[in-house]
Amino acid sequence: MAAVKDPYKTLGVDKKASDEEVKKAYRKLARRWHPDRNPDDPAAEERFKEIQAANGILSDPEKRKQYDAGGGIFGGFGGGGAAGGGFDPNAFRGGFGGVGDILSDILGGRGGGAARGSGGVRAGQQRGRDLEVEVHLSFAQAMDGAQVPVTVPMQAPCHTCRGTGARPGTSPTVCPRCQGRGIESQGQGLFSISQPCSLCGGTGTKIDDPCPTCDGRGQTRQVKRYKANIPAGVREGSRVRLAGKGEPGARGGPAGDLYVITRVAGSAVFTRKGENLEVDIPITIVEAIRGATVEVPTLGGTKRIRVPAGTQHGTVQRLRGEGPPKLGGRGRGDIRYRLQVDVPSSLNREQERAVDELAEVMPGDPRADLLARAGIKS
Repeated sequence: MAAVKDPYKTLGVDKKASDEEVKKAYRKLARRWHPDRNPDDPAAEERFKEIQAANGILSDPEKRKQYDAGGGIFGGFGGGGAAGGGFDPNAFRGGFGGVGDILSDILGGRGGGAARGSGGVRAGQQRGRDLEVEVHLSFAQAMDGAQVPVTVPMQAPCHTCRGTGARPGTSPTVCPRCQGRGIESQGQGLFSISQPCSLCGGTGTKIDDPCPTCDGRGQTRQVKRYKANIPAGVREGSRVRLAGKGEPGARGGPAGDLYVITRVAGSAVFTRKGENLEVDIPITIVEAIRGATVEVPTLGGTKRIRVPAGTQHGTVQRLRGEGPPKLGGRGRGDIRYRLQVDVPSSLNREQERAVDELAEVMPGDPRADLLARAGIKS
């Protein structure tokens, strides 16, 4: 047998790497090169085996110590069964997680056919995929909350065979290769590599007489319709989770989740800024000079705010707690009113005379101080 490849180079870690660093590198590479993520790619499968073998050494303190000491007892990647010819359910555990854990990590908890303990996903079961659907809301719906219909195309259990994949009147049989475990193992010297069964694909069962409707898949393309409750205060791109409303799991596995993505139309009045709203409020020159009380829009109607005498263009006033609801019941944001002095673009004769009179009684150069600070004599 050829000696195993350098496990440190295989996992891309230093010889002084800690157990946690080895574990992190292993999980990252296992997710990337797992055969379920690289179907019909022999090179990826071989790379995955190398990663598993390297982890089998570095995750075991005794094997790692023996390798570092120069021991060449580790088998290569040839075929052959595990020691004793049986399946070792604890292969590669060593505190770093077994094949079942890696499959769960890679497939988002779907199990990939790996055998689980009681209360978990059993052999052959797969968790359904999480799905996403977009809904379009008016600005008012986003502020107030709404119940909206959603249509979701998905793979669901076949009505003909009820998800078994077998023709009605027949049943799937236990896979003869993995004996229903969904996993087969290959010997690697002092340890073994386990992976989904190549005959049944990790289901643990074999269908001799497939269902004519779903061709043995156990699922068909269907359309589900739900009503989604959108909470008040959602923004553009908010994700509302509907637990268990995603794609049903295969062969009795749990369903995935449905995420409703909100697309919110703009407002003719307000601009959303984080948890607050902003709006420009025009005021006259006279209101800016003398001060005034002006009516402003809110989400529920109108309110009045005070414009102090001598208000400058761009001054911001705020109504606290009048803005959009904060998600999670944390109160409401604010509405910020930016006061904009409205300067007429043209004047009639009477207005021109009034401006001339104002200029006579309000002389002075407002730029004099600026020019003086700039070292310019006016």
